Amino acid sequence: MQRLSLLSRAAGLTVSIGKRIKARLNSQVRTGCIQQQARGQSSVRVVPAYKRPSPAPAKESTSSAQTSQAAVEEANLLPPSSQPATPAFGGELGGRSGGSENQDLSGSLFNPDEGYLQGSHWSTSFQGMATQPFESRISEMLMAPVTESDIEIKPDGLLYLPEIKYRRILNRAFGPGGWGLVPRGAHSVSGRTLSREYALVCLGRFISQARGEQDFFDESGLATATEGCKSNALVRCCKDLGVASELWDPAFITQFKAKRCVEEWVTHAVKGSKKRMWRLKERQWEYPWAKK
Repeated sequence: MQRLSLLSRAAGLTVSIGKRIKARLNSQVRTGCIQQQARGQSSVRVVPAYKRPSPAPAKESTSSAQTSQAAVEEANLLPPSSQPATPAFGGELGGRSGGSENQDLSGSLFNPDEGYLQGSHWSTSFQGMATQPFESRISEMLMAPVTESDIEIKPDGLLYLPEIKYRRILNRAFGPGGWGLVPRGAHSVSGRTLSREYALVCLGRFISQARGEQDFFDESGLATATEGCKSNALVRCCKDLGVASELWDPAFITQFKAKRCVEEWVTHAVKGSKKRMWRLKERQWEYPWAKK
């Protein structure tokens, strides 16, 4: 009986120890899993969206690559005159743009890829230059003595013929459409002076080339300045045709001034400043200038 009691007590102690061991093992297992999960979470690095690498660009398709290569080859085969001209107008004239997407024209007012600069050989050609003289009828009209009543004088004493007179002489000699001015490049700006190269072509022959210029005060006057620039180039080109050549002759200038001009002191009506200026004898001073 005593022996049975000892065996029963030993069995109960064994079961109790087994339960404790099992509980402790379960606790250790749970603790290990939690620590492992914690270590796993701490090893994860969250990368902000703005620092994530951008996806690799898609490879260009074969047809697109061939098209781009063909465009490059075609551009390399074009003559120098058809290449884009130097952008006109610096940043001081504003942020207008034009031209191709790959070309920086942020400071350009006009598109330098102008069609008539690319498609016409007259942008570089000297075709027909000095091949033969014009017929006598045309030569007589061009070199006819200038009509003195058409001559004007600037306040500083410079004699000139209004540009419309040159156009009328060319129209009489070659007929409307028988002559023209061809741009030989893009507009350019130096300070507040706009300029551009032009060539005069008459009856399909190159005659002369000159750079016209015109001053301007702000961007709103650029349209008018381009017209003045073209007219100035026309006047200079016409010198080679002998049109109004007297205006470059010192002897004629002296005689004309003595005969038909006068230099006087005049006063500015607003500022009150005085200045010595020229005028034609048959003209009177206009506001704000007056003789006092």
